[in-house]
Order: sequence, then structure tokens, then C-alpha cells
Amino acid sequence: MALLLRVELPDVPGSLGALATALGAVGADIEAIEIVEHRHDGRAVDDVLCNLPAGAQPDALVSACQRQAGVRVLWVSRYTAGASLQLDLEAVEALTEDPGQAVRRLAEVVPATFRSDWAFVLRPGADGAAPTVVGASGAAPEPVPESARWLTGDRSTRLAEVAAWPDTLLAGAPLRGTDAWVVLGRRGGPELLDSELARLDHLASLAASIANTG
Repeated sequence: MALLLRVELPDVPGSLGALATALGAVGADIEAIEIVEHRHDGRAVDDVLCNLPAGAQPDALVSACQRQAGVRVLWVSRYTAGASLQLDLEAVEALTEDPGQAVRRLAEVVPATFRSDWAFVLRPGADGAAPTVVGASGAAPEPVPESARWLTGDRSTRLAEVAAWPDTLLAGAPLRGTDAWVVLGRRGGPELLDSELARLDHLASLAASIANTG
């Protein structure tokens, strides 16, 4: 069983190693650890992807984490995108394979890169008309909202809940130089961090730049 844990822990030497040891003691096979955010209060947020043997329960991982001083589990869920984390550079490589399709493919690479459930690239319609779907990930939901007036601004942002996608945390970023937006959705969580919004903004800008060179 592949599981993704998002944990907050002290940003000090040895803290991550102690956590890895604790997880290993309950049978977890750690596949990857990714630093999500360094905070100014001496804390860090990390994503830990691991596998549990048959019969083991996710609660054992949570308990192992929380027995460590200063460690807090923010999120735990099954991870179905495969046993590896896709880094931003890998996403950029996928976009540059065919620059002419970079905008459309952005929707395909965002879910694995940001651990979201799905993503769209949408082009808002004129005067509040229904948006056009430029690209969509395999698990993108239906229907698409009838209006995209909620896609406003000049940089990435958390988006208010949309009736068509209940109980889903949303974020979006404009593809500068185009009239399109990339939108990702996480059902139930975890919350979208400021560092993730900055990464989404950067990746959206890169996709637009790559498309313009194709």
C-alpha cells in the first residue's frame, strides 16, 4: 500500500533522520522524501512517500510520527500516482518534449507534481460564457463550471470553492501571455501552501514560455 504523508517537523539537523527511523520501525519502506516548505518559525513541511506491508494500518505511521518530539501529521492518504514523486524539473522536461502541446500537457503533469486529484487548463469565455477546456488530466471531473469569472488576477492564488466541485480545495495560475489558466483540485486536502502556489505560478509561466517558442 503506497501512502503519502505530509508532516510538519522541527527544521533542525537530525529531525528528518529520526522520523525516517521511526517509520522504518513500524515496517514502512520509504520511497522518497521531498521538502515542501521551510518556515520562518523554525519548522519545515515534508512529504514522505512510503509503502506499508500487507496488513499494516496507516494509523501505525501516524502514531510513529507523533511519538517524535515536535512532529505533527498534516495529511495522510493513499498515493495512487505510482511509487515515486515527480519533481518540477521532470514536469518541465515533459512540457518541452512537444512545445506546441505544452499548454495542454500542463494539465497532465500538474497532478503528480502537486499531489492533486486532477487539473484543467481552461480558457475563460467572453462576458462570463462557459470556459473552453484546453487540457485535462485523466481524473478531471465533470461538469466544468458554466462560468469562469472566478479566474481573475495576475498570479497564482487559492480559489473559492466552486459548486460544480464540492469539498475540493482549488488553486489556479494564469499562463502569462495567453488567456488560459491552470486549475488544480484536491478533494478534502491537504491545504495548499504558499510555496506550492509559488511553484504553480512558476510552472504555468514556463509552460506559456515553452509554448511560445514552439
